[in-house]
Amino acid sequence: MRRTGTTRRSALTATGAFALGAVLTGCGDGPDTRKAPGGTDARTASLRDGTALRAAAARDSASLLSRYEQVAAAHPVTEAGLAPMVAAVREHLTALGGPAKAPSGSPAPAPPAAPTDAQAALKELAAEERRVADGRAAALLTAEPELARMLASIAAAGAAHAYLLTELAKETSA
Repeated sequence: MRRTGTTRRSALTATGAFALGAVLTGCGDGPDTRKAPGGTDARTASLRDGTALRAAAARDSASLLSRYEQVAAAHPVTEAGLAPMVAAVREHLTALGGPAKAPSGSPAPAPPAAPTDAQAALKELAAEERRVADGRAAALLTAEPELARMLASIAAAGAAHAYLLTELAKETSA
């Protein structure tokens, strides 16, 4: 007499067939056919977005480097405390693909003048570091994984710089 109902063999066969079907449909090796707005494929749009994010981050680092150099020049008493952070921001700029120094022929937007008070200048620099770090943290949501890791690292360094600048401002006399 034949057994009715689900047998172990039929359950394993059905599970295997289901798993094989899922693997075969989910692991296509063909081109990415998803379309991004504007008719480009998703991979091209993603690369373009990643390039734009990297360029924006490099511009922010260049602007930040300029601010650091401006504060150090205006307030020589802060130069020793700022030197390690200047070096770090220069490395961030290089990692993001920007030049370590701005080309002499290209006009860079002039940062606002540093306050005449060293403490105020350091506090403004700390606020700028926080703003840039927050912007980079927000960019993590749309960045490719490799760029996201770099931006996260640079944002963390920026947050640490903001803290150190705040402490340096407390130690610096006006």
